[in-house]
Amino acid sequence: MVTGRSLIVPRHKRRGLLASLAVVPEISNPYEYARITKKMITLTVAIAAAAAPMASAILFPALGQISLELGANQTTTNLSVALYMLGMAIFPLWWSSFGERIGYRSIYLISFSLYVVSNICCAVSVNIGMFIAFRVASGACAASAQTIGAGTISSIWEVRERGRAMGYFYLGPLMGPLLAPIIGGALADRMGWRSTLWFLAIFGTAIVAGIIFILPETFRQPKDNRPIPAMVVDEEKEMDLEAGGNGLHRTLSRVSTRTKARASQWIVTAKILLVDPLRSLVFMKFPPVMITVYWAGLAFGALYILNVSIQKTFAGPPYNFSTVIIGLLYIPNSVGYLIASVAGGSWNDKIMRHAAQKRQEKQGLPKDAPLEFLPEDRMGLNAWIAGALFPLALLWYGWMVDEGVFWFVPMMATFSFGIGSMLVFSVATTMLTEFVPGRSASAVAVNNFFRNIIACVGGVVAEPLIQAIGNGWLFTIICILGLMSASVVWVMRKWGPRWRLQAQQGHYKFMQQ
Repeated sequence: MVTGRSLIVPRHKRRGLLASLAVVPEISNPYEYARITKKMITLTVAIAAAAAPMASAILFPALGQISLELGANQTTTNLSVALYMLGMAIFPLWWSSFGERIGYRSIYLISFSLYVVSNICCAVSVNIGMFIAFRVASGACAASAQTIGAGTISSIWEVRERGRAMGYFYLGPLMGPLLAPIIGGALADRMGWRSTLWFLAIFGTAIVAGIIFILPETFRQPKDNRPIPAMVVDEEKEMDLEAGGNGLHRTLSRVSTRTKARASQWIVTAKILLVDPLRSLVFMKFPPVMITVYWAGLAFGALYILNVSIQKTFAGPPYNFSTVIIGLLYIPNSVGYLIASVAGGSWNDKIMRHAAQKRQEKQGLPKDAPLEFLPEDRMGLNAWIAGALFPLALLWYGWMVDEGVFWFVPMMATFSFGIGSMLVFSVATTMLTEFVPGRSASAVAVNNFFRNIIACVGGVVAEPLIQAIGNGWLFTIICILGLMSASVVWVMRKWGPRWRLQAQQGHYKFMQQ
């Protein structure tokens, strides 16, 4: 399980909840796990990361059933999807902050235990308000894996192979949209929409078991991120100084000291719970983070508008497909995700290595000198293709369904969108883990915060916009915006090195906070 000279941490000193039960031991340097162990850890967090998109997509085919049984209109029912995304947007800030304080393993176990409870409550909901409330809780809990999962990957895989590892990690989140509508359509058609939520609860229980036995703590504590020391007060010394030996004054001093200590502890606790998670948003002041988050957020928002469009468009004329068939229509874009995830990750690493070798030659360094890998090197031909492919695929889809063209043609468009958008997600997430060393989970949490808010807005406005202007014009607008936004690739290639140098020189001091 371990290579190199890394030390195995004794069971009684391992970090995280129920750490002594883990089969894979915690070691001092997670980079030195054997490759088979790294792959097993990657698989575990990938399956955990599948929970959030699976829980989102599994209900798409059953939204009509939910509206009828809970007495809600379609817009209100769609709100459950949008607010689910809102929960996924906000809470990763807290999960990442806590994870970088107490470690990843405990956060996995706490969040997924709550995820199981939330889905059970959704399954027994008696009205739309209760259903939406626990859907938000479900999304908030499941989102932890997508955030700290990226942190786990960056803590065990070195930079030169991290793109491929991140691609395999993303197979989990992408298997959710692939399998969930199929599973959801089949379950809802035979046993009703509540069965889909019982399925999610069982799936979440299996994830908790896998984390307990397979996932060790891999978080690397940054040297400048020391834990807050416990408050220790030498009451006797302070009493002697302030009271001069007087018993009454000594008693009053003791009470005052304890009161001050208790008040200070409450302030520290409030800061940890309320302020520290929001500090991650300051990373948006760093231009490479801001630009990368914007680009990924646009593609992610377009994805959720597309999901709503598929459900609404193919349920009505001229298609009039059943719930099961609508579930199957989500397969083509998910297949595109899978292809781009596997191939795109390796391509990402090759592009980065090629850029590093080219820079080495330009600097006149010997070929056997260590290569310098820079995050912005990941934006090469892959990023240009992605920046053009996903907007044009949406344009293709929009006008095909607007004209009622045979279903296979718009499905080819969604397949192309899956490839293009996944290339964007792969590049963006991997770069974000490298822009902020030691705070990778927080950087990814910021990305999730903004992109899920965009997805939330997209889920709310998609149906009214389709009714107002049609699929064709809606996706034309998104296409134009997407093509214009592809300029971020040029911006990063031109200005990225300068911004990185400014960060190293201390111009962005918040990066080390």
